[in-house]
Amino acid sequence: MHRKGPRFTRTLAACAVVPVVMTAAACSSESGDGGKSDSGAKSSASQGADGKDKAASLAEAAYKQLPAACKVVSSKTVEDLVPKVEDKSGKTGKSSDVSTRSSCAWKGLDTNGVDGSQFRWLSASLTRFESEEGLGSAETRAKGYFKKQVAAAAGTDGAKNVKSEPAAGVGDEATTVSYDLDKGKLGDYKQQTVVTRIENVVVTLDYNGAGLAGEKAPKASDMVKDAEKAAKEAVAAVTAANKPGASTEPSDKASGKASDEPSGKASTKPSDKASAKS
Repeated sequence: MHRKGPRFTRTLAACAVVPVVMTAAACSSESGDGGKSDSGAKSSASQGADGKDKAASLAEAAYKQLPAACKVVSSKTVEDLVPKVEDKSGKTGKSSDVSTRSSCAWKGLDTNGVDGSQFRWLSASLTRFESEEGLGSAETRAKGYFKKQVAAAAGTDGAKNVKSEPAAGVGDEATTVSYDLDKGKLGDYKQQTVVTRIENVVVTLDYNGAGLAGEKAPKASDMVKDAEKAAKEAVAAVTAANKPGASTEPSDKASGKASDEPSGKASTKPSDKASAKS
């Protein structure tokens, strides 16, 4: 009879170790392939569910250019909204790139002698967005800027009787912000700001006025209609500028650096100069 001695015990121990070694080898092998899997995962992370590059999946900008800002409102409309306008051709705002940001302003003072004067100021600002990885599609960026412009207009310092209402039939979405602004000796100004978005372009149309030296203040309801009419013309100008065969050379000549901040709060600044002429 043989005893199961140390030799038998060592054999059992060796057999017990084998699966562990094989498992370790298997893990080692998977780890080696894991380097490839990780790089594949990193590569797929930059792709969408359909396997396409996220950057490539961003929708292209619908509109590739802006019209000349001083041409977006017709001469007739300018004369109607700004009596005795100083310059029908308008004053071009500064911009580092008129293909993405441009503006134009008109002002006029209709003096009626001892009966007072009527002051008006009109401004059209256009901002176009491109699709950019990390920032979003052109339309998404335009939607965000649209909201900022509306909020900026409604939050103007010193604004009273603020009203914000949708503007029907103006672009893809539009809001008209109306308010009164007490400018001391210059009187009470009626301000209308129409912010509208059409695809990847945002148009901000500012229109304000005041009765000076005893003249009655203009009616806000009338100014709202006029401002929305001008905004519709601006939207139509953006569409026309992007039709096939449209000129790609904007006529506005501008220089300087444009601000990326909403311009709503600056809408009444030009009106400060009215008193000097009244």
